[in-house]
Amino acid sequence: MRMVIKVGTSTLTYKTGKLNIRAFEELTKVVANLKNSGIEVILVSSGAIGMGVGKLGLSSRPDDIPTKQAAAAVGQCELMYMYDKYFGEYHHTVAQMLITANDFEDKEKHANLANTLARLLELQALPIVNENDTVSTAELSIGDNDTLSALVAIDAKADMLVLVSDIEGLYTADPHKDRNAKLISVVDNVDDVISLGEDTVSVLGTGGMATKLQAAKLVTEAGIDMVIINGANPSSLYDVAEGKNIGTKFLRKKK
Repeated sequence: MRMVIKVGTSTLTYKTGKLNIRAFEELTKVVANLKNSGIEVILVSSGAIGMGVGKLGLSSRPDDIPTKQAAAAVGQCELMYMYDKYFGEYHHTVAQMLITANDFEDKEKHANLANTLARLLELQALPIVNENDTVSTAELSIGDNDTLSALVAIDAKADMLVLVSDIEGLYTADPHKDRNAKLISVVDNVDDVISLGEDTVSVLGTGGMATKLQAAKLVTEAGIDMVIINGANPSSLYDVAEGKNIGTKFLRKKK
């Protein structure tokens, strides 16, 4: 199995922007163990800007592009240092891949991206992908790592995309506002639930349910399953790998 796992900022950091060490340790242990079991894993990781906010002592996520880029430059160093440290303890080699929208739009760059991903997996490395927020601008930005993870999953010909978020999955309504909201376990057709994507974003992140549904549409049309799970319990990734019913699963379209 080849699995792309996207981890959101809210899973890795506290609202202060500081690293959630307990969550980080548990996540890296589970991902390392999945690799040990023979699953090929690509990790798409948010958190650079959020960690930069904490490292620079900023009071909130910046709105202006130069400060965002500065926070990303600081935070990306911290993020990759921590991944290298923790995965290294489980004898896994990590590889950093920073991508912009242009890498998908330019034919030659796109081919190089896909070839590099494939070769890293052949070499048993663990690719850790993030948008290159230090150089991308609003015009070039992919927009969020939900979209990025979907594009990476398609390029990598993955079997499954897993979005590790701060919510259990897709609900019939916003569970923060409606007590009667119910978790939807399986979605056969994303178009049937696309209207449920209206929501707010987290304090340090950029994505929301709307971007997750767009990611689901991209990958399911490409023949890839997608699952949304809550990052509060990273061991849930074992259940996903074993095909158990957890979170919300979006079924690939049959060709």
